[in-house]
Amino acid sequence: MTSWIDKFGNPDQAIEEAMADLEREKRKLQEVGKVWEEASTTVRAKDNSFAMTFDGRGELSDLTFNGNKYRTLPPAQLAHLIMETLRQGRTQAMEKVQKAMGTDGRPGLDYAGMLNGKADPMEILNSLIGPMLEGVDGLDDGVTGKNEKELRKDG
Repeated sequence: MTSWIDKFGNPDQAIEEAMADLEREKRKLQEVGKVWEEASTTVRAKDNSFAMTFDGRGELSDLTFNGNKYRTLPPAQLAHLIMETLRQGRTQAMEKVQKAMGTDGRPGLDYAGMLNGKADPMEILNSLIGPMLEGVDGLDDGVTGKNEKELRKDG
């Protein structure tokens, strides 16, 4: 990856561009926060025996059974329908968040991991701030000055 200083020719211009990028990311995260707070996704089971509603974070917030059809389903079939509908609803909810994040993502930034809570916060920070620090002596191993292996060894 080309360092920002190489790309822009002088450190002041590189810092200005880095700050502008950081501001754009901040606006995206504010939009994601809005989606998390306000969005709702409802999906129905294939056989229409129930519906599930998910909040903006993809968490199940409501389950509504339509009639008594679910009572006549064999347990394994009902379980399969529940799991299938749950996956479908979470996927649709996460797609709304990804849309808010936009498609011009940062290389190395794991949006899906951020959405499902599995991303390493240090890797997220390094992905956002790391490019600003490339080429600056002593800071190109990440925000802390140490890479992940060194951090884990020290901890």
